[in-house]
Amino acid sequence: MRRYPRRFLSQLLPLSQLLPLFLLLSTALPLSGCVQANIDVFGTPGVPYKEQVLEGKGRDKILLVTVDGLISEHPRGGLLRSKPSTVQEVASQLAFARRDKSIKALVLKVDSPGGTTTASDLIYHELAEYKKATGVKVVAVMMGLGASGGYYVSLPADHIAAHPTTITGSVGVIFVMPRLAGLLDKLGVGVDVSKSGGLKDMGSPFRPATEEEKRLTDTITKAQAARFLGLVEQHRGLTPEAMKTVATARVFTAQEAKELGLVDSVGYLDESLAKARELAGLQKDARLITYRRRPEANATYYQPAAESTEGQRAAVISMDGLLPPRAGLYYLWGPAYAE
Repeated sequence: MRRYPRRFLSQLLPLSQLLPLFLLLSTALPLSGCVQANIDVFGTPGVPYKEQVLEGKGRDKILLVTVDGLISEHPRGGLLRSKPSTVQEVASQLAFARRDKSIKALVLKVDSPGGTTTASDLIYHELAEYKKATGVKVVAVMMGLGASGGYYVSLPADHIAAHPTTITGSVGVIFVMPRLAGLLDKLGVGVDVSKSGGLKDMGSPFRPATEEEKRLTDTITKAQAARFLGLVEQHRGLTPEAMKTVATARVFTAQEAKELGLVDSVGYLDESLAKARELAGLQKDARLITYRRRPEANATYYQPAAESTEGQRAAVISMDGLLPPRAGLYYLWGPAYAE
């Protein structure tokens, strides 16, 4: 390990002085849209999807669609280009799949702590509409995380499965409002605001919330949570006792989720694929396909996204675990945001 002389170290700005500045920049700037959370230094502009066969040789097909990471309707930023949002990726793949009548089943592979309420609801809607229009059987399988919005998007499925180590549940909503007032006071920084109505700047990070604003925020949060719980009741038909437990918005292990009725089975991904074949009445040699912008050699169903980096020289700097989420409503398991 390289050692530096004490004289050099003493010239560095103390961490205690750097931290307030970092928090100010990382919180305030994303709210104004001035900072991109990801920097993709290299990359090729998006190209059309191409079908890639992962296994099987039969005529009928099972489509694998993935939902990974934070669910958002906003494009993922890059230095040279932006990448499609989660909503755009899923909606585009489902639209592409509608043209292929040989697709008889769809497996939705989810590994997500959730995301914004709107993005989660859009993916839920797109999947429900695809299922209604095509009659395709849908199996959702949650991997490491299928919490909050990650569970919400799984609700239209005919069968929901969890991996043995899945963390799921968190059926609720959180209203995130970063606060900078105390930090700004310490830095000697003030913010002047001119507003047309008393509540126009409700949720401002530059001052404490009033009691009226807290009451209004709670009302909005409860309304969004009621929608989530209503959909769980509609799709899963839980007992009143189970609904009461789920309404606490806590997370559950895979086995606990099965006992409550949130999921139908606990097992591995290959078992979920077998279930999809069973529900659709397919032979064992049915082709498992996925859509990728750049098909990869030796691809498996564990690879996460439609965006492939094979053959590209890519350097990605991600700050998702450092920057707080932008203000707003989230179907999100908070502790997992740093994931």
